[in-house]
Amino acid sequence: MTILTKEAILREISKHRIKIEPLNESNIGPASIDLTLGNEFKIFKSHIKEHFVTEEADAERITQKIIIPDHETISIKPGELVLGITKEKITLPDDICGWLNSRSRFARLGLMSHITAPFVCPGISNKQVLELYNASKVTLRIPPGVKICQFVFQKCEGHAKYSGRYKEQISP
Repeated sequence: MTILTKEAILREISKHRIKIEPLNESNIGPASIDLTLGNEFKIFKSHIKEHFVTEEADAERITQKIIIPDHETISIKPGELVLGITKEKITLPDDICGWLNSRSRFARLGLMSHITAPFVCPGISNKQVLELYNASKVTLRIPPGVKICQFVFQKCEGHAKYSGRYKEQISP
């Protein structure tokens, strides 16, 4: 399977096979695109002490949505997990998938921008939910709009389309 380089990413965008809205071409690197942090977050409710993990499990019951103005920051304490979302909506064809990865400059601060489930299925059309985790010993303050993670595009062998629970997510 093949990772798309900048040239291939731009070619797929020009053919309208990959759509990124809004698109900032300067965010495209040698083999990925940096995605920016939106201003909607879900934080975990402190009064809930236990939640069963089953196929029907849903984070809605144990989290609450907050919106941070663009000129402010979200604070993530050491050992804390916060759900965020990208400003960009990505639409992929049925033969391209992707991977969400932390950026190394932030990983060196102890920030994991996507701690699990980094695979993005072919055929999606949504914003990307981020699992922001602070592995450092200091509180990290992050403003909306920062280039928080990178998305790597990969060519699939064959065709498939995601049709699951989160196929059109626009909120964390």
